[in-house]
Amino acid sequence: MASGFFAILDDISAIMDDVATMTKIATKKTSGILGDDLAVNAEKSTGFTSSRELPVLWKIAKGSLLNKVIILPIAFTLSFFYPPAILVVLVLGGLFLSYEGGEKLLEWAMTIGKSKEEDANEEQHTTDEPDTAQDENSKVRSAVLTDFILSLEIVIIAMGTVLEEPILTQIIVVSIVALLATVGVYGLVALIVRLDDIGFYLLNKYGNRGVLPSVGRALVWVLPRLIKLLSVVGLIALLLVSGEIFMHYVPGLHYWVDEYVHFIPGFVQNFLISSLVGLLLALGIHALKPKH
Repeated sequence: MASGFFAILDDISAIMDDVATMTKIATKKTSGILGDDLAVNAEKSTGFTSSRELPVLWKIAKGSLLNKVIILPIAFTLSFFYPPAILVVLVLGGLFLSYEGGEKLLEWAMTIGKSKEEDANEEQHTTDEPDTAQDENSKVRSAVLTDFILSLEIVIIAMGTVLEEPILTQIIVVSIVALLATVGVYGLVALIVRLDDIGFYLLNKYGNRGVLPSVGRALVWVLPRLIKLLSVVGLIALLLVSGEIFMHYVPGLHYWVDEYVHFIPGFVQNFLISSLVGLLLALGIHALKPKH
């Protein structure tokens, strides 16, 4: 009886050792996409009025957790019964990410000809007008949908590192990586969007002299510039992720690129391919929209 109990404990200990080892490996494998996930979601979670930033971020984080709850059982089921289906879903997701990037590129292209005064007026107008509930919900839906595609890639990459492990180890490892992705990414995003509040707190508590008030002023100064930077980094990350999906999962594309444009660095190839696809999709959808 006792020996059976200790044998069970040994089995549990061995499983947990395997889980810890494989989780570490899977986290390293997904670190690149997690960095992209952070940049994209930080950009998606900004641009709201100060009082709505954390509530909106909480909505997106809950949507991200729901995404994982949906993705994990479907991914394991498809992986067992029909693995190619996952690749089809990934490519469709890549097309969506590419389209979003193409839309943003078109928006930027249309603002090139505007004067600084027009840009300032638009920025002031955007800042002064609070987000309506409809606008907020629309942005949250867009962010959650983007998160779904990124989460799917994270899950599939994590699954790829544990394919040779027992199914229980696979489920535990991939679930832990998925949970860490949500908690880590949205925890950092929450910290980023509240940097100015931390800065104002330091200024109000410690006055105008000393190291901490200087840190406070620096945080207040850096936040708007960081948000502008994140909009650029988020767009680049979006296009790099979708480009990488195309390169890995669209049949024949990798060999064609190696044949004709092998002299271009890989990350530039990903960016250019995704930008081209995204612009074509965005222009096509704009052309199909009814004219008012």
